Amino acid sequence: MGFLAWLESLQISIWVGQSSSVWAQPTVLTLHTTGMAVLVGASWVLDLRLLGIARHIPLSEFRWVFRAAALGLLLNLPTGLLLFFYRATAWGTAIPFLVKMGLVVASAATLIPLRSLVMRSNPEQREVGGNTRLLAIASIALWASAVTAGRLLAYLVP
Repeated sequence: MGFLAWLESLQISIWVGQSSSVWAQPTVLTLHTTGMAVLVGASWVLDLRLLGIARHIPLSEFRWVFRAAALGLLLNLPTGLLLFFYRATAWGTAIPFLVKMGLVVASAATLIPLRSLVMRSNPEQREVGGNTRLLAIASIALWASAVTAGRLLAYLVP
């Protein structure tokens, strides 16, 4: 608990959590939401393609998804840390927060085998196997759960 209290006592944590400046929590939260939209949106575009939407488009055309997902993740890491820091003692031990983080990790982990599949695909490959479709379904469900869990934190963790 000492480490979590220390995180909350950092000047940047206090600024994010208590400043009335639009550049503090409102901007950090907006950037975090934007990063999440890019990360989850790009992932869902690929997931929906793998489930059969726009089958006429070769898988190789979806290589951009991973650059977009990486950009969203690069935006979410620092903003997520800033949002965590100012509530570290409340969130660091809260089961709902730990569940949310587990869902985020599991969601991001689905991108690893999907990236391998897409990057290895040839310009003509349009079909995928049943296991890939199951992974796409899992990805959609995990991302939806992670976003929902994150939003519910405001109501579940005082």
